[in-house]
Amino acid sequence: MDSTAPDRTGNETIMVVDDTPTNLTILVELLGRRGYRVAAFPRGGMALKAAALEAPDLVLLDIMMPDMDGFEICRRLREDERLREVPVLFISALDDPAGKVRAFAAGGVDYVTKPFQEEELAARVRTHLTLVRMRKELERHNHYLEDLVREKVREISESQLATILALSKLAESRDDATGKHIERTRTYCRLIALTLREDPRFRETVTDEFVENIFHAAPLHDIGKVGIPDRILLKPGKLTPEEYEIMKTHAALGAGTLERVLEEYPGNALVKMGITLTRYHHEKWDGTGYPEGLAGENIPLGGRIMALADVYDALRSNRPYKEAFTHERSVGIIIEGKGSHFDPAVVDAFLARAAEFAAI
Repeated sequence: MDSTAPDRTGNETIMVVDDTPTNLTILVELLGRRGYRVAAFPRGGMALKAAALEAPDLVLLDIMMPDMDGFEICRRLREDERLREVPVLFISALDDPAGKVRAFAAGGVDYVTKPFQEEELAARVRTHLTLVRMRKELERHNHYLEDLVREKVREISESQLATILALSKLAESRDDATGKHIERTRTYCRLIALTLREDPRFRETVTDEFVENIFHAAPLHDIGKVGIPDRILLKPGKLTPEEYEIMKTHAALGAGTLERVLEEYPGNALVKMGITLTRYHHEKWDGTGYPEGLAGENIPLGGRIMALADVYDALRSNRPYKEAFTHERSVGIIIEGKGSHFDPAVVDAFLARAAEFAAI
């Protein structure tokens, strides 16, 4: 094998730091013959400044030098986030074990004792540059996989959200002539959640994920109405007590359906939020709601938010049994229900955004 055959397979730059001119000349010639770009420096400070401007692929570093020894130079390279992955190969006349231990402790990856054999040094340089190339290729591959997974997750998420919206619209189409109830209520929920996030009491609960999930899960809150007979769901007049009891089952019906979905996807935060909104949006702050008669903060926050959003939209909408109320009258009814029907904090958040509710 030709000892001067080029080893270089890319644009590798090797930095050589040695205060002895003869050593620098030998290393520059040796590495140059093998096709590498070589940057030679007689002082550590000069080398560090050059490395900060353009990171080399490998550093060959002497130990015994004036002003700054090789151990200190290596430590400084490791302290720089941009340079800490650059492999440092020590070349030194020190052949005692203590010096080698210090070199590796400072961050070196290899150690060659002077006088060195040209073939040995070339082989070690080649090995470490191969490892550098492999590491960079692995990083590129990992980034590609991360991007691919992220894109697939986005596609899956979008398809899930589309399915949720389609199912919700199917349920809504049976008793909402406008078809806009779920769009409005999901927006109301997000407005309230965003306002609560500014309150220190809710800062840990109302995270960005909470806001996102309540917006996307809100359309599911009435999905249980699919199981309610038309004669009750679409009845133009007041329901009888028996009919009302059947109507009330839609909360548990919807939650039960989503709980079966959660068994298949136990870590799905969106489904968990859907269960909360579906089961608890008819609970009341004073404990007189259904299906469980929970009171106060025993009602999950998502349910308390959904309760107000749902009632406001019902007040403002035409129904078979009533005309739509004005915004002002609806706000008055919400205020009357503060502390009885609704969580006072949720009411306050609603009042802070009342003008936006009216616009929606």
